[in-house]
Amino acid sequence: MGFTREQLESYRDATVPDLIAPGLRLLFVGINPGLWTAATQTHFAHPGNRFYPALRRAGIVDVDVDRGAGMTEADRTHLTSRGIGITNVVHRTTAKASELSTTELRSGGERLRAFVAEHRPSVVAIAGVTAYRSAFRQPRASMGKQPADLEGAVLWVVPNPSGLNAHETIDSLAEAYREPAVAAGVIPG
Repeated sequence: MGFTREQLESYRDATVPDLIAPGLRLLFVGINPGLWTAATQTHFAHPGNRFYPALRRAGIVDVDVDRGAGMTEADRTHLTSRGIGITNVVHRTTAKASELSTTELRSGGERLRAFVAEHRPSVVAIAGVTAYRSAFRQPRASMGKQPADLEGAVLWVVPNPSGLNAHETIDSLAEAYREPAVAAGVIPG
């Protein structure tokens, strides 16, 4: 599946529904939806995004999600039945996360706090340290488990799986995503 630039641009400022269900244990949080994500209505969708291959490599899921075409209903059910959910700090779709303002990120951080308080995951894994630093006013935060929780959930900051984050590989992402999944009890340690 492919899209023209014009087709993708038509999704600018759109939103993508959260992937959420009862029994939430591990909540992955993206920065905001990209245009391809909005076009397919699948978080972390884009042929170059390494999120789903990294989840598969880590043993968190055992299905191959088509990053270009997006999730099937069976894929969505597979993730949610394992206690996995996905949301974003900011819901507005952009071509690049750099289009977001600090104000939007901070507002999104407050919204995320309320979301976590309502849905009560055991673990939250935010994908992107720069966005986390801005959204939560933590300028010195680093990757990994954070010293403070987020509304009662153990908080991790993990690498962004975008193909634009060139120094990460599927293997390094899998290792980073495995830790919060073990902490959440989604996979054995």
